Amino acid sequence: MQENQPRPPLPPFTRETAIQKVRLAEDAWNSRDPERVALAYTPDTRWRNRAEFPVGREQVQAFLQRKWARELDYRLIKELWAFDGHRIAVRFAYEWHDEAGNWLRSYGNENWEFDDAGLMAVRHASINDLPIAEHERRFHWPQGRRPDEHPGLSALGL
Repeated sequence: MQENQPRPPLPPFTRETAIQKVRLAEDAWNSRDPERVALAYTPDTRWRNRAEFPVGREQVQAFLQRKWARELDYRLIKELWAFDGHRIAVRFAYEWHDEAGNWLRSYGNENWEFDDAGLMAVRHASINDLPIAEHERRFHWPQGRRPDEHPGLSALGL
């Protein structure tokens, strides 16, 4: 995909297109491919992610490389919370473990703002980590895209 090619669905969002946009973002993040994920953002995108504030695709890509080097066996589920015009709010949870084998489930909310071409210009993420035992894991699919039949957050009671 080229760098500034439109990324449908485009705003203003309907409920259906907002849900599609959320699933496309989930699929991309589950690929754990920093270059692929970074292309969904404007060249001058601005983020707040925990205590980091990347600006631009290069910083986003570097951030994601560090993230997935640290967060092993990462699996993510996103769910639409609200939408309006060029904005989408999601809630999410992902499971991962560190190098020592300690499992965590990270919960959070994101606020997204898109340009007219469907590229994300602004991303604000608030995230909390909960240590879990391996037997408490709920995200059991092969690395990559979550299968369509796998339950989402609400169905899992998360």
